[in-house]
Amino acid sequence: MKRFNITVNGKAYDVAVEEVTGGAPVAAAPAAAPAPAQPAAPAPVATPAAPAAVTGGTTVNAPMPGTILDVKVNVGDTVSEGQVLMILEAMKMENDIVAPVAGKVAAINVKKGDSVNSNDVLASIQ
Repeated sequence: MKRFNITVNGKAYDVAVEEVTGGAPVAAAPAAAPAPAQPAAPAPVATPAAPAAVTGGTTVNAPMPGTILDVKVNVGDTVSEGQVLMILEAMKMENDIVAPVAGKVAAINVKKGDSVNSNDVLASIQ
């Protein structure tokens, strides 16, 4: 067994590591000194609730995680199918988010500069 001192996030840990070569796997033995408990992660900062999606409408979801660079339409605007609603930057590329259907913009759930995850609702069209 080899013993190592490892520092993670400013806390020192004493660990023992056994090298296994060939043969059958060996069950790991518990460490002599248990690692100190990690402090609880800070609570996430509350963000303002996004407007609820309009029932009966079509939602426009983010295809990938990224940042909203620009919003090209406003609530109440009439859009045609394929019209650019907003620009999403992902992996240093600008992606047009287009209207999947023609209709009236019922809600826009993001603003310029917002970070979004895959499948986040960006807008609703009635």
